[in-house]
Amino acid sequence: MDEAEVQQRARAFVASVDIKDIQTDLSAYVQAANAKVAKEELGEGESGFTITTPKGKHRITVNSLEPEERQRFTVCHEIAHIVLGLPSSHVEVPSWSYAKRDPNEVMCDTFAAELLMPYQLWRAKVPDDEPSAEVIEYMSAEFRTSFVAAASRYATLAAFPCAFVTMERGHVRYTARSTSLRNARAWVPPRCPIPPGSLSHRLRSAELSAMETEVVAQDVWFENWEKGLDLTELARHYARTDTTVALLWLDEEELPAVEFGRFGVRVEDDGGLPELTGDLPWPSGKRRR
Repeated sequence: MDEAEVQQRARAFVASVDIKDIQTDLSAYVQAANAKVAKEELGEGESGFTITTPKGKHRITVNSLEPEERQRFTVCHEIAHIVLGLPSSHVEVPSWSYAKRDPNEVMCDTFAAELLMPYQLWRAKVPDDEPSAEVIEYMSAEFRTSFVAAASRYATLAAFPCAFVTMERGHVRYTARSTSLRNARAWVPPRCPIPPGSLSHRLRSAELSAMETEVVAQDVWFENWEKGLDLTELARHYARTDTTVALLWLDEEELPAVEFGRFGVRVEDDGGLPELTGDLPWPSGKRRR
C-alpha cells in the first residue's frame, strides 16, 4: 500500500459520510468506523490505542492530557488503522516523530490528515493570500488541528511550488511537497543535517523558540539544484523539543527548466553540438600506432 492508495481510500471514506460538522465533531467518522471513543489519562508520549471486540466493534482510547487538536488527530489516526486494516506499532517512538517510524504509522497519519482536513472543504476555505504564518494559523483554527498539521496540508495541496519540512534534533525527518515540486523532482534528503544557509539553521543555532520569514537560495534546500534562484522560507523552531519546521515556496516561473529521461534521471544540458567553423578535426598530425 502506497501513499496514493491511502489518499484515495481516505477520500472515499470521507465521501461516504456527512462532513458538514466535521470541523467541530468527529462522530460521523467514528460511527462509520463502527467505533466508540473514550478519554483516559495515559502515559507521556502515549496518544491513544484501539481495542477491537470479538463482535468487530472498536473502542478508541485517547489521552485526555494531550491538547484537543492532538486528540482529534489521534481519533482519525486510529480510525485509519481500522479502515485500512493496518496493525499498530507505537512502541518507543513518539507519535509526532518521523525518525524510524513504522510505515503503517506514517500511512495512518496520511489518512488522518485527509479526514481532519478534507480536500474539498480545505480548498473552499484556504485563503488566496500569500503564504504566511497568519494563513497557516487561520487554517489551523478552522480545522482545529496543530500548526504543523495545517502547514503540511497547506504545502501538499498548494497550487504553486511549495514544501513543508519537519526537522528534529538538527536533522530533516520528513518533507511534504506540492504536485508541481514533485513533478520538478525537487528533493530534500531525509536524515540530512539542516542545511547551513537556511533560516531554519539560523533559528536552531540561536537555541530560542522563534518564527521568522526570509528569502534564501533554492539550492540551499533542494538537492542537485540549479544555482541563482530564490525561494521564501517561513521557519519555526521549538527550543523545548528541539523541533524545527519550515514552509518553503516560490512562484511557478522561478522553477528551473529541467528535463528528465525515461528512468527519472535528470538530463544535463551539455550545450549541444559545437558550432561548425569549417575546420576539419582531422588529420590531427598525430601518428597512429
